[in-house]
Amino acid sequence: MGLSRILMMDKPISMTGFMGCGKSRIGTMLAGMLGYRLIDLDRYIEEKSGRKIPEIFASDGESAFRALEKAALEEILGSGEALRAIISLGGGTVTVPECAESIREKTFCIYLRAETDTLVENLRNDFESRPMLGRPGDVSDLRKRIVHLMEQRSATYESVASLIIDIDGLPPDAVASDIAKDLRQGRREPEKGVYSRK
Repeated sequence: MGLSRILMMDKPISMTGFMGCGKSRIGTMLAGMLGYRLIDLDRYIEEKSGRKIPEIFASDGESAFRALEKAALEEILGSGEALRAIISLGGGTVTVPECAESIREKTFCIYLRAETDTLVENLRNDFESRPMLGRPGDVSDLRKRIVHLMEQRSATYESVASLIIDIDGLPPDAVASDIAKDLRQGRREPEKGVYSRK
């Protein structure tokens, strides 16, 4: 399924993956390459609620945030905003079953897959704005938290994905270029039923 086929289906492109994999940054670059606009789901929620994500977690808890997230995703996908857009999802958006189903059925989802070492390096100085990581005391604690959450999420990330990109060791611009190339060429790995960069 090449890019022209995705355009004919009027499906937005979504990007999923763990915190720190570069969804927003790579999504911004890819949007520029494809002539799409970027919708960052976390920023969308913040603008709608008038509160930062950590504030919502701190005052209302994760369940309340997931409800806001689900409503926001439904609103985006049900409106014209999603057309010719790349939606940068939150790292935990797929943990809500209804969100995972919508992502799978209504978007062309790209999973930015990263090894634990890559995620630790990207998050070691950037965890305070990420409530799901808590406040790890050191890198060892951070690694344990990432491993724990990935054990819960990795299968779902893969199940919603139409395209899987392994980002380890690649700069964001190279990842964005690879994705654009894969979409245009429509490379397919039939045994897995997904596109994948190997």
